[in-house]
Amino acid sequence: MNHDNYDPDDRIAALATPWAESAIAVIRTSGEGSIGAVDALFSGDLLSCESKKMCYGMIRNPESGDALDEILAVPFRAPGSYTGQESVELYCHGSLPGIQKILTLLFNKGFRQASPGEFTFRAFINGKMDLTRAEAVQEIISSKSGKAQSMALNRLSGTVEKRINQFKKTATVMAASFAIQLDYPDDEVEAPEPPLAELADMKTGLKQLIDSYQVGKIYQEGVVIALAGRTNAGKSSLFNLFLKEDRSIVSDIHGTTRDYLESWISLSGIPVRLYDTAGLRHSDDPIEEEGIRRTRELMENAQVILYVLDGTVELSDEERALISDESRQELLVWNKADISSRDIPHGVIPVSAVTGQGFSELEEAVKKRIFKDSAGAAGDAVIDSLRQKELLERALSGVEKVEEAIHNGLPVDILAMDLYDVLQALGEITGEVSSSDIMDTMFSSFCVGK
Repeated sequence: MNHDNYDPDDRIAALATPWAESAIAVIRTSGEGSIGAVDALFSGDLLSCESKKMCYGMIRNPESGDALDEILAVPFRAPGSYTGQESVELYCHGSLPGIQKILTLLFNKGFRQASPGEFTFRAFINGKMDLTRAEAVQEIISSKSGKAQSMALNRLSGTVEKRINQFKKTATVMAASFAIQLDYPDDEVEAPEPPLAELADMKTGLKQLIDSYQVGKIYQEGVVIALAGRTNAGKSSLFNLFLKEDRSIVSDIHGTTRDYLESWISLSGIPVRLYDTAGLRHSDDPIEEEGIRRTRELMENAQVILYVLDGTVELSDEERALISDESRQELLVWNKADISSRDIPHGVIPVSAVTGQGFSELEEAVKKRIFKDSAGAAGDAVIDSLRQKELLERALSGVEKVEEAIHNGLPVDILAMDLYDVLQALGEITGEVSSSDIMDTMFSSFCVGK
């Protein structure tokens, strides 16, 4: 985003729906004078149309008098709009030539093409949302599951902002206390008790929010799960069970799966990229051997490996070694449990890919493995922005420095400096303190029209 071409006083326009044929397309405009400018191209009376109400009419080229489309126009009067500015949204037919004609007309009549994220940027600078909510807008759009969308919607409603503002309020009260001690000598005002309890609460709250990053990242980006094991162990049947459809070919013939299959699924709201891989065995077939090489490569990069054992046949030495290895990373699945007469080893999950027996227990085990290095679902306030996480870590470091300085008996001016760093970091999270570099990086990742 180039701020030289990013004047918030300009009138801007952009297509807010995908550039594709559709029943309805939405063109969004914003900027002072937008309603009057669109009204000059509109057969209806947009100026007298009630704010946030649809007004029917034709969009026309005022010079030729040609009608371009039959539309519904919705005026938004400042500050009651997404951007906080005067705005108009045009609902037209989703014909690509028709959309282009309307946009060209708007550009010829004083609007310019909006940059990526410019509508949300204007919402931010006009106080309609803080940076945590602005980031949530893009996170909602890119969500891969209902749970990820729900978490992003919570951030948009201000759950993270409210938590950050609580930290800022606590830090501000401390800063005011330190300021009084700096302004008045010790013999004129009694020094208050060190705010150790408040600092401890802030540390706990900051750590919880930092820990939630792993949870947010999992729900937003998803995880990779690989099904591995010997040929004919039932990996393809288990793959189909996860998908709830017959996607992978199931056969009694060894080596049927020569390359991996993949599909996105939702596991309790977690986006999962699931791989069905070639069976692990020695093969003289160069194609199958290449599939086995790719299987091992996938196993190295997967967050969760489901190693499928055939409960109806003798275990291999490699499988026995896996079962006895308590430090193993793989989740072991005892497939064909419905027809197996063998004793199921401890720590192995019995499942039948045919009947579905034990599948819910397997799903729970997978979820626990996914969240093993994270704090789990950390309430409503969950972050998935690396920018926010790094600033929270900076704030936490500052709180720890204040705490350490108090224990070491350092002067109040040192405490005040460390606390100022905390307030700076918290301010950058919400955008109260910001730099143009942060803005460029964040808003340029948005789609045009948002």
